[in-house]
Amino acid sequence: MTATATSADVEPTLLRSVENGVARLTLNRPRAFNAISSDMLEALQDALEALRGDESVRAVVVAGAGGAFSGGHDLKEMMANRTEAFVGDLFERCCRVMLAIQSLPQPVIARVHGIATAAGCQIVAGCDLAVASTEARFATSGINFGLFCATPGVPVSRNVSRKRAFEMLFTGDFIDADTAKDWGLVNSVVPTEQLDAEVARLISRIAEKPRAVVAAGKAFFYRQLEAPLAQAYRLGAAAITANMLGDDAAEGVGAFMEKRKPRWE
Repeated sequence: MTATATSADVEPTLLRSVENGVARLTLNRPRAFNAISSDMLEALQDALEALRGDESVRAVVVAGAGGAFSGGHDLKEMMANRTEAFVGDLFERCCRVMLAIQSLPQPVIARVHGIATAAGCQIVAGCDLAVASTEARFATSGINFGLFCATPGVPVSRNVSRKRAFEMLFTGDFIDADTAKDWGLVNSVVPTEQLDAEVARLISRIAEKPRAVVAAGKAFFYRQLEAPLAQAYRLGAAAITANMLGDDAAEGVGAFMEKRKPRWE
């Protein structure tokens, strides 16, 4: 376990660990509900970039220390540095972190407990997969404080339907974990004591697949989502052609035809 510390926080802002092919990034400001500071964003960016080229890591888990996932951006920090230069740079950093999550070759899973509000909800929506405990709650609550959750609204509106996203963004109301699952914000909901086991189950199902195909599939998935239909099909045809002509498909399809388990490299 390594930690990224700052002079602004007694505790490290981010904990990092890698074990059995799984990297874990833990937001670590529990006394502040894991408020996302500029230092934490820098630590997240550095950690994600370091993982990008690590072929030993098959999945990444983002979690929160203490009693919450994250209550969103550090409003105290923003109010103490209320200039266009600081605030603009802060949100640009946040956007870079979100894009880094999406462009990472490994699947990224949010492990959610407690509250995930504003930018905390944004991280959940921006991860590829999300598992929540039954007591988790979600909100884009900035509007309650005169601050519309514009950047959180980007991934939230790409996870849930338009009218549900609008409701979240314009009321600031909390939704519970079961509603978040029903709306498409998280994949599964389990009791708190089963949260780690459910995350591990999801990872194991992905990790048994060929690493290169998972990475290429994730890259294609996000490219086609934003493309017009005809272009999405062209991207899909090119992607599956390259896949079919590769070694992983040769082994996988060959194993299926020979009625045996594939042997991935």
